[in-house]
Amino acid sequence: MQSTNPLFDGIAKAMTEAAGMADGVRREAETVMHSQLQRFMADQDLVPREEFEAVRDMATKALAEIEALKAEIAALKGEGA
Repeated sequence: MQSTNPLFDGIAKAMTEAAGMADGVRREAETVMHSQLQRFMADQDLVPREEFEAVRDMATKALAEIEALKAEIAALKGEGA
């Protein structure tokens, strides 16, 4: 037979409420930190990864075209000489 003790019931209830409150505080802190991080990143004028990768790909393609043009110019100079 299990007896209920009002003191233990009160402690259990207080612990449950404290755990719920702590979880709420944790979620609120995460939200604030997320907002602050977004604001910081916006203030730093950082480039999103997608834009960086697009520009990197364009630069790689441009360098390849430059090399091809250099080779074509060198070939034309060789023909004319």
